Amino acid sequence: MIQTKDAGSSAGLERFDTPSGRRPQDWRAPLAHAHAGDREVARIAALVEDGERITAEDALVLHERADLLTLGRLADLVRLRKHPSGVVTYIIDRNINPTNVCLTDCGFCAFYRSPGDVDAYVLSRDEIYGKVKELSDLGGRQVLMQGGHHPRVLSDWWGQLISDLRERFPNVNSHALSAPEIDHFSHYEKRPVEDVLRDLKDAGLGSVPGAGAEMLVERVRKIIAPKKTTTDRWLDVHRKIHEAGLRSSATMMFGHVETAAERVEHLVRVRDLQDETGGFTAFISWTCQPDGVPQEQDYPEKATPAVYLRVQALSRIFLDNVQNIQTSYVTQGMKMGQMSLRFGANDFGGTMIEENVVSAAGCFNLESVQKVEHLIQTAGFTPRQRNSWYGIVDERCEEPVFPATREDAAVKA
Repeated sequence: MIQTKDAGSSAGLERFDTPSGRRPQDWRAPLAHAHAGDREVARIAALVEDGERITAEDALVLHERADLLTLGRLADLVRLRKHPSGVVTYIIDRNINPTNVCLTDCGFCAFYRSPGDVDAYVLSRDEIYGKVKELSDLGGRQVLMQGGHHPRVLSDWWGQLISDLRERFPNVNSHALSAPEIDHFSHYEKRPVEDVLRDLKDAGLGSVPGAGAEMLVERVRKIIAPKKTTTDRWLDVHRKIHEAGLRSSATMMFGHVETAAERVEHLVRVRDLQDETGGFTAFISWTCQPDGVPQEQDYPEKATPAVYLRVQALSRIFLDNVQNIQTSYVTQGMKMGQMSLRFGANDFGGTMIEENVVSAAGCFNLESVQKVEHLIQTAGFTPRQRNSWYGIVDERCEEPVFPATREDAAVKA
């Protein structure tokens, strides 16, 4: 076995698949009978059952040697421990991409356009206002807004937009931007990230999505997103987001060029920062959607649903300090989203009145509130609407909403 440790990594994991010469995309999940009676899997399962924290090495053993049903059972146990009421949450939201212009040229992204492309755009203020009004009229609680790394649409443009939306639609939280976009503002404006965040927060920014994480491993980032913010920088921007009192989420896009050990390494980086700040509200993972992307020929076939469930279950088991695991029904489909509720997820994410980025790669899995609630109920759970900070805002709940605002949810120093 080969010991590896990427710069800045705290994992230092043995990459089990390296000695055999397999490519990452050739990995196959273990069958239930292949490791029947595996003492290491049993030892680690006992730790999870006892509520003990497992190590990165333990997580890699589970990834490589535990069968899917064992992972699902352990993840469901952890979910039940953290959410004993049986409630599964969701949020009425809308995704808006004010611009598709981006300078990072990620080979896995079918959405972006370069400056000057014939179909490059920047939405007008009136177009954005109209979209948020539709959301507000439907009782929406969150608008998720992200663009690309536009060379001229910078923090002052975004700050004014967020301020306008707060004034016009006070019940709709701006869950906006990403660590790479905020880092892009800092670079282009030649000022510290802390100053950028202060201005955006003053404008009304309520929370920050975890986008742009892809894989928090430099070997992988240099292949799939060489122009994007580095691993350490992504983490440090989120550290500063939390220090500013804002909450954010963490994400992982997998199923491309990464190894099993690198998936675990990503989880380690998230858990370590959460230990430090406590600022992540949720973790969301999804499989790479390679259809129609600029470098489609360089990517393996789409990861199977079983691999998605395996990695989501492992994230629920390993991220013992993250309260919420959100399914990714937009990339996996509604039935798989429902199934993932028994593999550790306790949140169905947003109803997403609009979604553009993964749809550009052929995913069209947006559904109504009624369908979301039906799937949650038939999986044996109680559906409840939430806000961006996981406060329950459902009229069927008689308890006061908490946290109701970004101030309620603020990360305490």
